[in-house]
Amino acid sequence: MRPPGIWVLDSDRAPSNTRFVPFFVSFVISLGNRILSLYLFYDGLVRPMDSQTKTENCLGWAATDPTGVLSPYKFSRRPLGSDDVSIKITHCGVCYADVIWSRNMFGDSIYPLVPGHEIAGIVKEVGSNVQRINVGDPVGVGTYVNSCRNCEYCNDGVEVQCVKGPVLTFNHIDIDGTVTKGGYSSHIVVHERYCFKIPDNYPLASAAPLLCAGITVYTPMMRYNMNQPGKSLGVIGLGGLGHMAVKFGKAFGLSVTVLSTSISKKEEALSLLGADNFVVTSDQEQMKGLSKSLDFIIDTASGDHPFDPYLSLLKSSGVYALVGFPSEIKFSPASLNPGMKTFAGSVTGGTKMIQEMIGFCAARKIYPQIEVIPIQYANEALERLVKKDVKYRFVIDIENTLK
Repeated sequence: MRPPGIWVLDSDRAPSNTRFVPFFVSFVISLGNRILSLYLFYDGLVRPMDSQTKTENCLGWAATDPTGVLSPYKFSRRPLGSDDVSIKITHCGVCYADVIWSRNMFGDSIYPLVPGHEIAGIVKEVGSNVQRINVGDPVGVGTYVNSCRNCEYCNDGVEVQCVKGPVLTFNHIDIDGTVTKGGYSSHIVVHERYCFKIPDNYPLASAAPLLCAGITVYTPMMRYNMNQPGKSLGVIGLGGLGHMAVKFGKAFGLSVTVLSTSISKKEEALSLLGADNFVVTSDQEQMKGLSKSLDFIIDTASGDHPFDPYLSLLKSSGVYALVGFPSEIKFSPASLNPGMKTFAGSVTGGTKMIQEMIGFCAARKIYPQIEVIPIQYANEALERLVKKDVKYRFVIDIENTLK
């Protein structure tokens, strides 16, 4: 039986020197028909490359090797799909994750690598199926840009816990096989689901750090009911994440104590951020005076540190939420079990929680403390971030400095 769509000249009806030509012509025609059929079948799922994808349509800054040094880099974004939003990036926050993957600290960096997952900008184009977002809207994009959209977590709007794993905003493999590239760039194309509307009256430079630093502390605070006025909160570490925990705590009506190894941060913690108390953790008398006094602790520290002394500060049934990434977690069961305390880990949040947080910040006028920098200062900013020399978040002015 002949394969459908291919005509073969019968050998007993044609001279031998004529057999190949009609076969070849019909094969080419059939192949063309099959390609056209596949195109029509997959149209809308995998878009064919248009002329835009054949040129380098996006300007960014990228690391090209484990030194992590960033330099100008041109590349192509995917063409706009029916469910996609194309965003002109105006600002991008600088997170320690940018250091980690630019310098291949986990051994999985894919170069050239464009970092940045605290993205804010203006919508310049939307796909035909996009309903929630319009051209001209201010929007944000956070730490992930895709997920399976079918599992129980995705269905609950907690895509960060997707059973197949969320697709991270940079240095990750997207569902089409391409490597994601982040917000140190002129624009980005993202599925509508992973874009967040930013109120018109909220500055985009301030919105950018909310998409990682903000949501990373907001998520466990909401999950573990750390929004009860009159309760007490301890915040370990006063960097990009810690200063947002202080701001949220005060907005929730909590009594906030900053726990720090550095006395130099006391004045800003109390006067600038509005903390109620400041404790130098190396001072045993101060720590003893705080024993069993806190309802909640948010630990943002990624450096190695002991946990038992901090757990001793919790009241019975207190909650300790770790959002930092020390190399190990070690404490005695006696610090946890007798007081019925909870020790929990957390990362960022789902799409529902992120949009809720942005609305909360706009309504309560909560703004991160930021230092706006040009893209040309990005390498120095990463070095300062490593040295903890930032108060409290760098934000790159992409719109005015990326040329």
